[in-house]
Amino acid sequence: MRTRLKGRAVPGATTACRALGLVLLTVATAGACTVPPDAPSRTAPGHHARHPARATGLDDPAKKEIAMQLVSSAENSSLDWRAQYGYIEDIGDGRGYTGGIIGFTSGTHDMLELVELYTHRKPDNVLARYLPALRAVDGGDSHDGLDPGFPEAWKKAARDPAFRKAQNDERDRLYFRPAVERGKADGIGALGQFAYYDALVVHGDGDDRTGFPAIRKRALAKAEPPSRGGDEKTYLNAFLDARVWAMRQEEAHRDTSRIDTAQRVFLKDGNLDLHTPLNWKVYGERYHLG
Repeated sequence: MRTRLKGRAVPGATTACRALGLVLLTVATAGACTVPPDAPSRTAPGHHARHPARATGLDDPAKKEIAMQLVSSAENSSLDWRAQYGYIEDIGDGRGYTGGIIGFTSGTHDMLELVELYTHRKPDNVLARYLPALRAVDGGDSHDGLDPGFPEAWKKAARDPAFRKAQNDERDRLYFRPAVERGKADGIGALGQFAYYDALVVHGDGDDRTGFPAIRKRALAKAEPPSRGGDEKTYLNAFLDARVWAMRQEEAHRDTSRIDTAQRVFLKDGNLDLHTPLNWKVYGERYHLG
């Protein structure tokens, strides 16, 4: 469900150091005063706000589970994301086969990377023989060399714990960890980190005009993130506006309910840390957590 380039950027030392610096600053000043966790920040004239460290980020196990369920509601119309390892079909979006827990696709390189990782760890797996075909169709929607056996082989592989672990690991490497790291560097909480994660899952990290970097750049032109002294809710509204614009550039993504009746609802409620209970709708279907 996403557009990607083969050479995706991965957050480097600059982002990591910035995030570490924010943590150290928080630790160093913790003894100076006590601030209620929901107290509004105040900015002295001419100075950026020092945004407080969030108590819980999206990488907290409970929050991560929520993130997986939220994405699954949009990608698979189900909260049971663990039931999706064996999912595979061509949904007609020009990306070939879509499969697995976050929609790895044969046309956008990440399905190839997944099968390569699985084969590196377990060379005699049932998908290994399709690697030449996956390399050949990468970048398009062709099934050449994959039909008729690839979908059944994928479903069979999904019964293997090693393949399920490979899916988890590639999801985290390509999408989840980058979203959390960038979100923390921007000073946004679990909801904002989830907004980043969902955008990366759908749009990828490529340099096209609807990739995650372009969406974030479009948001930054409208509002500053908390790390630069901006208001978190204002910035996230700008990011979601940019995300909706990006989705509407492509027919396959023109339904923006995963933003309008899910993420935007949480933001309007001021639920910046994704506390349960959560109620939302995607494609008209209602979901509840907590």
